[in-house]
Amino acid sequence: MSTPVIDFHIHLAKYKMRHPWVIDFMKKNHPVGFEDLIEKMSDPAAFVELLRESGVDYGVIIPDMCPIAVGICTNEDVAAFCRDYDCLIPFGTVNPYLTARPAELVEKLVKEEGFKGLKLNPTYSYFYPNDPMMYPVYSKAEELGIPVMFHTGISVFRGSRVKYGNPLFFDDIAVDFPDLTIIMAHSGRNFWYDSAFALSRLHPNLYMELSGLPPKKLLEYFPNFTANAERILFASDWPGLPNSIKENIEEFSNLPIPQEAKTKILGGNAAKILGLNPTLKF
Repeated sequence: MSTPVIDFHIHLAKYKMRHPWVIDFMKKNHPVGFEDLIEKMSDPAAFVELLRESGVDYGVIIPDMCPIAVGICTNEDVAAFCRDYDCLIPFGTVNPYLTARPAELVEKLVKEEGFKGLKLNPTYSYFYPNDPMMYPVYSKAEELGIPVMFHTGISVFRGSRVKYGNPLFFDDIAVDFPDLTIIMAHSGRNFWYDSAFALSRLHPNLYMELSGLPPKKLLEYFPNFTANAERILFASDWPGLPNSIKENIEEFSNLPIPQEAKTKILGGNAAKILGLNPTLKF
């Protein structure tokens, strides 16, 4: 089987609760037929068809337990959405202020419910990634062999606090947990592109992820982009992106970089992280 295309950052179309400013942001990117789109893509069968039409083989589906800045999409919501499709990969989440023993929840999510990784949101939940209170979570993730993805960089959503999104904090985590795969969603967006790039070059267990970044701008944001091709992951941030997933992939595929780098970034690196079985269940 050829190297799969993997979108490493996808939200559910419908949340239990989304703040109005999040909905307004998405409507700007989907000005026509937004409500119909959200309703249609709440059906996992329809969403899998969208992925297939976009040329995507696997999609990582992430929850949000961020009641201050974004909204609520539970681990249970993600599990139900992904249950019947091997091409939909469920990531769980923990919010240290909403869960008394988050490391125990991580073990339950992985061992009992089949989650394949974690997505954490320091910027929306107000904790520094290298806070010692989070170390039991990282230790458990390292023990279980699952990756941990973090929001990094700025956010336009009301109530977010940018100071928690600095990639520098991952230097501590990468050193203290050398066998933990750490993924920086948005690659330090706006303030910290250089830091994200340099740190992922320094630490073999630290990856950049491209969600929310216009593919046409990548070589401007990261002038030495292909030097780090081994540790960059393609991602869309659907449904928050202005282009379709298909358009994002096409724009990325047209970048003047070697095909080998494109193949690694579009799915080769992610396939290794996720240990994917090439047999899909659509």
